[in-house]
Order: sequence, then C-alpha cells, then structure tokens
Amino acid sequence: MGEMKGKRVSESSLSVAHFMEPQDANIAGNVHGGVIMKHIDTIAGMVAFRHARANVVTASIQRLDFFSPVYIGNLLKLAASVNMVNRTSLEVGVRVESEDLYTGENRHTASAYLTFVALDENHAPKQVPPLILETDEQKHRNRQAHERRQGCAVMDASQER
Repeated sequence: MGEMKGKRVSESSLSVAHFMEPQDANIAGNVHGGVIMKHIDTIAGMVAFRHARANVVTASIQRLDFFSPVYIGNLLKLAASVNMVNRTSLEVGVRVESEDLYTGENRHTASAYLTFVALDENHAPKQVPPLILETDEQKHRNRQAHERRQGCAVMDASQER
C-alpha cells in the first residue's frame, strides 16, 4: 500500500449557526450547557468524518470550557477544524460564539477539544490521512494539541499506579 495522501485543514473545516429557542433553555432563558455540548460534538464529528472519510466515534473530550452564557434568541455559532492527527485518531477543536441579534454583539461562549477514532466497516480502528498544516495558526494549534496529548499520557501513566 502506498503512502496515504495528506489533507489540508481547510478541506474538512466547518462553520454552522443555530438559533437558540425556548426548548434549548431553562426557565431563566439560559441555554443549557448540554445543548451546547451536543452541537459541539455534532460539528466536531462532521469535521472528523470529512477528514477521515470514514465513520468516526467520539473517544474523548479533553477540554470543554464555558466562558459566557447563551440566551434564548441568540445565534449560536460554531467553527471546527482538525488540529492534529495520529494513525487512527484525530483531534478537532471547536470555538463557540454567541451573537445577540439585536445588538450584533459577539461573545466567546466556549472552546472544546475532542478526539475521534476512525472506524472501518468492521468497526476496527482505521488509518486516517495525515494533516497538511499551511498557516502559522494551524501550526500553533497542532503544537498545542501535541502538548495536550502528552499531558494526557502523563496523567494516564500516573493513574495506573
């Protein structure tokens, strides 16, 4: 088998927006964190699938930090892209913003990093294409992803004792 052809970050990146409605929120009008988490997992999964061109499953959410609330009537905007790939897994970063449609104010709502594993038709891990990094920002995100992965490996080893 020849070497697998690499893919650019831009080939799988996505941006989506969702209007937040009453069923997304509590009685005070704050959108539930779980609603935001579902949107994060969905867009990240689509990005991972587009990169791998194979079924993917969420292996972990390394980080999910909430910075500001989202309210009924806000536009929830998500942008996601692949930060790093390993042999059969990939990390996707998601940035979430909320927009007040009346004022146009945008707030950084959340950031998340998720790892997905690509699966073949027998549900066994499948090799994913290498990642082609083109911009300084992409290279920076890739370095940060490697640091997060090393941090997780250190934590895993310390928990085995």
